[in-house]
Amino acid sequence: MTKRALISVSDKAGIVEFAQELKKLGWDIISTGGTKVALDKAGVETIAIDDVTGFPEMLDGRVKTLHPNIHGGLLARRDLDSHLQAAKDNHIELIDLVVANLYPFKETILKPEVTYADAVENIDIGGPSMLRSAAKNHASVTVVVDPADYAVVLDELSANGETSFETRQRLAAKVFRHTAAYDALIAEYFTKQVGETKPEKLTITYDLKQPMRYGENPQQDADFYQKALPTDYSIASAKQLNGKELSFNNIRDADAAIRIIRDFKDHPTVVALKHMNPCGIGQADDIETAWDYAYEADPVSIFGGIVVLNRQVDAATAKKMHAIFLEIIIAPSYSEKALEILTTKKKNLRILQLPFEAQEASQVEKEYTGVVGGLLVQNQDVIEENPADWKVVTKRQPNDQEKTALEFAWKAIKYVKSNGIIVTNDHMTLGVGPGQTNRVASVRIALDQAKDRLDSAVLASDAFFPFADNVEEIAAAGVKAIIQPGGSVRDQESIDMADKYGIAMVFTGVRHFRH
Repeated sequence: MTKRALISVSDKAGIVEFAQELKKLGWDIISTGGTKVALDKAGVETIAIDDVTGFPEMLDGRVKTLHPNIHGGLLARRDLDSHLQAAKDNHIELIDLVVANLYPFKETILKPEVTYADAVENIDIGGPSMLRSAAKNHASVTVVVDPADYAVVLDELSANGETSFETRQRLAAKVFRHTAAYDALIAEYFTKQVGETKPEKLTITYDLKQPMRYGENPQQDADFYQKALPTDYSIASAKQLNGKELSFNNIRDADAAIRIIRDFKDHPTVVALKHMNPCGIGQADDIETAWDYAYEADPVSIFGGIVVLNRQVDAATAKKMHAIFLEIIIAPSYSEKALEILTTKKKNLRILQLPFEAQEASQVEKEYTGVVGGLLVQNQDVIEENPADWKVVTKRQPNDQEKTALEFAWKAIKYVKSNGIIVTNDHMTLGVGPGQTNRVASVRIALDQAKDRLDSAVLASDAFFPFADNVEEIAAAGVKAIIQPGGSVRDQESIDMADKYGIAMVFTGVRHFRH
């Protein structure tokens, strides 16, 4: 009996060659719409879908493969006489191979001016139904959704006259992943359209971007996936201009770095980062000076770190960065000379380019945190804060220089792991105390790192001071201005301690925990 294939694809890459090889192997080919036109034009003889169904394509193509002559031919079990007899009684011929991919829903909704009607019209109904029928009956039916699988199918058909069960099973699994991802995109689109913020089912889909050599540690297997609807300002979408492949820890650190610099838009700024914490932030009127400040903040920790700059990298800045060992440099652009400098004798230095103009769009993306048996979902911590809303709670008011420094410090502390303390002046970080189990320990670390540089320094805390001993430590070091959220039942004790030592203290009313 002649084998029959049904071919209906949106992605026509390689389909003519695939169909030609099938014909050489003696297969009949059923086809529809644009696929049939393409095959006929190439001289591949095909059977029209309506010749199989006895029913014309209708409703602008919405109904063409949704017919018992198609789904019966796909779903009939070859090992059950009752199925085969039913097919024969109803004049249904069996279909042994399906090659299909779906209406371009993703491509449609990515268009800037897409209308709701266009999106709806590009929801495929017959395609997923046909794929699912074929995949369900993979005991007998081969189903191909990815052009990358054409070669293996043809090889097996040429060698054995049929595909192996293992191949059919693997292809069926790919089909169900494909249709699940397709439906997840549709679900996400409609969920946004109706304004649902807490759906009872979380349907998200990602595409494999990069298998990783290992995860956080060599004993951990890991992979890097990218959102099916890519975020332009993201490490997943970054253009890599130089260097070896990013590691798991590189990606985590680089992601933290590009989040931090989003808050420093008004001035040329450089952020140096190590192990998810900023080790130096510098801000100036030009990017070279900003680099100088970020480097001076902690010239030890920056070694082997990640640097992100929010202005084009020029030759002078590149020369300074080239002089030390860095893992990654990230920027919106690089001058031709800067790129030449950075890549000279630095074949492993990872140089990434990102569209910084897309930063705002990246802030609406949700954060997903895996826990055993579950997933935590939250908005990013991108609340807009206005210093005019802050409250000075002490007798002493901060002077103008301190006000500028406090604003800088408050932006910087947001990304220090909690319990987090940071000491800065008005243009650079001086000391960072991240991730301690009590706040006074974080204070001591930050102050120790900043010692001998505390003239005009201020201190920021990501959350309130639970005890006044924090303020006493700060006063003993000579810092004269503090910014913190406030909100402790012992706030007054901290205020009284600040007043005792002539410290200005500002409450923001906003906490910035980062675990």
